[in-house]
Amino acid sequence: MKRYAGVFYLIIAALVLGTAGCNSDSLPPAAGYASVSGVVVDGTTNAPVAGAQITIDTILAATTDSAGKFSIDKVPSGIADYAVSAKGYKTLASSANIEPGKPYALNITLVQQPPQ
Repeated sequence: MKRYAGVFYLIIAALVLGTAGCNSDSLPPAAGYASVSGVVVDGTTNAPVAGAQITIDTILAATTDSAGKFSIDKVPSGIADYAVSAKGYKTLASSANIEPGKPYALNITLVQQPPQ
């Protein structure tokens, strides 16, 4: 049994060290990320659009509040593709250059979808 005890402890140590990087505390430094926030408004009335969905790089997402405002934290720096959609509006897709450690303002104007 003693023979296997050393192997057992090596396996446990490998598992502990191997999974240590799997939690959110091991993310790259905050300087590599930024927060993206803004307002979504109607292109005709300039009224806020509540319930609009904002998706960045198909992973990060937020929904606008009653004032059309949203915020997404921990957006990786670099070119980010985003999409904004809301019921009754055409989906808007574009990209933005997110600079590390700097907040990014993304103010969106949506165009109403013509009735079908």
